[in-house]
Amino acid sequence: MKVGIVCPYTWDVPGGVQAHVRDLAEALIGLGHEVSVITPADDDMPLPAYVVPAGRAMPVPYNGSVARLAFGFLSVSRVRRWVRDGGFDVLHVHEPMAPSLSLLACWVASGPIVATFHTAMVRSRALHAAHPVLQTALEKISARIAVSEAARKTLVEHLGGDAVLIPNGVAVHRYAGAAPLPGWPGDGGVIGFLGRMDEPRKGLQVLLDGFVLLAAERHELRLLIAGPGDIADVAAKVPAALRDRVVLLGEVSEDVKASLYHSVDVFCAPNIGGESFGIVLAEAMASGAAIAASDLDAFGRVLRGGQAGELFETGSAAGLAKAAGRLLDDPRRRASVSRAAMTAVRSYDWSVVARDVVRVYETVVPGADRVAVAP
Repeated sequence: MKVGIVCPYTWDVPGGVQAHVRDLAEALIGLGHEVSVITPADDDMPLPAYVVPAGRAMPVPYNGSVARLAFGFLSVSRVRRWVRDGGFDVLHVHEPMAPSLSLLACWVASGPIVATFHTAMVRSRALHAAHPVLQTALEKISARIAVSEAARKTLVEHLGGDAVLIPNGVAVHRYAGAAPLPGWPGDGGVIGFLGRMDEPRKGLQVLLDGFVLLAAERHELRLLIAGPGDIADVAAKVPAALRDRVVLLGEVSEDVKASLYHSVDVFCAPNIGGESFGIVLAEAMASGAAIAASDLDAFGRVLRGGQAGELFETGSAAGLAKAAGRLLDDPRRRASVSRAAMTAVRSYDWSVVARDVVRVYETVVPGADRVAVAP
């Protein structure tokens, strides 16, 4: 099968949707399918052979964050040409509600179109006002996928209709076999964090406040943080007496990210909202990390209601400190949640998820014309 995949967010900024698109494309190629991905990216940016750049992205406020999207005449032209020349059996667009390439692809294409919805958000006036415009594109979608119950609920509430539930995938082997970073975790205990440091909904401030509470009684406890953002700004939020116990790596490669999960005693996901699945949780689970996470509905589902990790009240630094402290103090509990996590994450492995996605493709392709530019 020849598959065209549309990524709405720029390829050079780490994110859950970009990682999903990359791993899905590679899993499909591994299954013998021919895949092309179009994404916002500069023409001179190094990209995998299966990725086509659609031009530079622009920062746009979206769902409590700042997303880098492409939505202009150049993008329309490149999407149209990519669709025209692709000869795709099926077009797979991601986040078609975002003002970017996926929405443009729905407008310019005809034929079998599958859409995956990743976002969980509350109903907004902006989306309500944009509904008639969105509907002209979304009514062309042949089948819908939601990565979580929260994403499915958002779809139903905003647009009506329904979707098949297929979770985000994770390349379990990539994370299970990684080695710790040199010298980590060491003695005294380490708590880890991975996420955008400058995005409030990722909850880093909750973790910093919780670390202060924990560090008062644990004089060798350290904090290992990685992700895009201003390192100096984060360091300034840590009390001066504790700064030498907080290590800030900044943005890291995929290999370093995998090693980070193996370099900590407890991995913490203190997110405060806007999460529909939690890909970092799945990656940490595949690594066998002991996890403490805020009790967002999406996180609770991924962690099997607390069987595969400790859950604490969202936004509570005291709750975070208590949950992380339990894991730090109880090696048996850490081993137990680690085993449960590694068992649970098998259902999210791309070897399973990609085949489920192909089954959705197969429901819309038989008897349909190939994807083409709409007249």
